[in-house]
Amino acid sequence: MGDVQHFAGPPDWLWYILFYFFLAGLSGGSYVLATLLRLRGAPGDEPMARIGYYVAFPPMLLSPLLLALDLGQPLRFWHMLVNTTPGHLGLNFKYWSPMSIGSWALVVFGAITTVSFAAALVRDGKVRLPLVARLDGRVFNVIGSLFGLFVAGYTGVLLSVSNQPVWSDTFALGGLFLASGLAGAAALMLLLARYRPEARPSTPMLSVSERLYSLLELALIVVFAVTLVVAGTQEIVFGLPWLLLWAVVLAGMAPGLYGLVTERLSADTAVAMRYSVVLPLLVLAGILALRAAIIFSVQV
Repeated sequence: MGDVQHFAGPPDWLWYILFYFFLAGLSGGSYVLATLLRLRGAPGDEPMARIGYYVAFPPMLLSPLLLALDLGQPLRFWHMLVNTTPGHLGLNFKYWSPMSIGSWALVVFGAITTVSFAAALVRDGKVRLPLVARLDGRVFNVIGSLFGLFVAGYTGVLLSVSNQPVWSDTFALGGLFLASGLAGAAALMLLLARYRPEARPSTPMLSVSERLYSLLELALIVVFAVTLVVAGTQEIVFGLPWLLLWAVVLAGMAPGLYGLVTERLSADTAVAMRYSVVLPLLVLAGILALRAAIIFSVQV
């Protein structure tokens, strides 16, 4: 048994935070994968990259709203960005505060995803904003990907720097949330590629990526479990009823293997198409269950 001391009470987070963590991972992961595809530049990669930039945008509209709702006074969310203290008016950036850094990263990444979303619309001929398309170049995308990586993994790091049992007993949460966010983003992009035929040449490579991220996620779950055993807090998150959620997590990683199953069934087009819907949804359900088990088990 470990002898780690915990002094803080549970934060009593609601479902808003669960979906904030989930959506932030998908948005950051999608932007990173889209940029990697654009940098690779193989046939089909640009259409698939645009799917990623489309996917990254909506969560960045919802995530700040979910975070603000969880604060209990959503109209005061802007106080995290602007100092309203008389005599100290100005931007409220505290480099020593994970919450302040995360709030500003959301704002900056939200602006980046907005530009890339609009640029994807321009390149698809949906709108005419030539200046936006010129701004959304490779350098811009690489910078955006750095913020995307931060946003996808930051939520796990935020938990680790707390003083809660389980969360503060491990160093694996940042990497775990990042890996699962990338796996989920790849699965979602593969699912949406069904509706964009010109993106399908990129599906084999993205399928391999999804498998690798799922394997990395599994390895980090093992690290997570081992660190909790050392601290003596493993029963909090791996006991009943949370084991049911962990079963969903493992089921979601099994296809991780998403490409493996569809490749074997590729001779039967109808069956392969069915699995190309079911398996990505299973991956996404596993990623949501992972965050639910880690967030809510500590608060019981």
